[in-house]
Amino acid sequence: MLNYYEQITNNKRQSFGIIFLFLTFIIGSVYLISQATNNPELVPIAILFSAGSSLVSFFAGDKIVLALNGAIPATRKKYFNFYTVTENLSMAAKIPLPQIYVIESNAMNAFATGRNPDHAVICATTGLLSKLNRTELEGVIAHELSHIKNYDIRLMTIVSILIGTLSILINMSWRTRFRSSDDNNKSGGIFMIIGLILIIFAPIIAQLIQLAISRRREFFADASAIAITHQPSGLISALKKLSTDNSPSDFASTATASLYITNPFKGNKLASMFSSHPPISDRIKTLEAML
Repeated sequence: MLNYYEQITNNKRQSFGIIFLFLTFIIGSVYLISQATNNPELVPIAILFSAGSSLVSFFAGDKIVLALNGAIPATRKKYFNFYTVTENLSMAAKIPLPQIYVIESNAMNAFATGRNPDHAVICATTGLLSKLNRTELEGVIAHELSHIKNYDIRLMTIVSILIGTLSILINMSWRTRFRSSDDNNKSGGIFMIIGLILIIFAPIIAQLIQLAISRRREFFADASAIAITHQPSGLISALKKLSTDNSPSDFASTATASLYITNPFKGNKLASMFSSHPPISDRIKTLEAML
């Protein structure tokens, strides 16, 4: 049975392993596709396009996300528990107090966004704030603060850049030529076959690895939250309430679903299959092992 410090170490090790696998796959795919198309100049073009769009997301992503979800600033007077819990846990986590926002919705959920601890936002639905007691709220806020402290948002931005580069390269590959028959050697034929396979399957594989990274970071944030609050019971109880909440998440979109503490589309079986979140039951089981 692992305590929360051992769980954090275990999650870090597994996360680094998955990230290494992802980087190896992306770099290898980009190289092989460029070789198959005999157009290595596609690589810098794809990187420039992807980096440009990602920079906009990196520096203005939090504002875009808040606008998409209809979030509004939370005042200390109106949302005293939310505000003071975030203040206290930010000090415990030794990070600056993030901006605090709310979404007017009966659904229970919360998320963190931003690019680093100095430029971060925590947002919660009014449904979550009204249905959780203070101890449960501490567990949820500690989880979101962990995402900020652990630079999960920056990590997922880098992952998005890599996937964007691969996607752009694949789209451009359909419009260019593969190695011609003049290159009639075994290596040219092998590159062409591998390139065709990767163009078809690489986006799916990349998406699955991205989901694996995201799911592992959720376990990591859960364990890190316990290191902040020192009481797994609060987050466990909150997750149990979140798992039984059936209020519609009208504010959520597929573009922002991965940010939330639980999948806002958990009632949709197809969406759940490709969810960026691990099953809540698995998260609860892992946390209960820390008690």
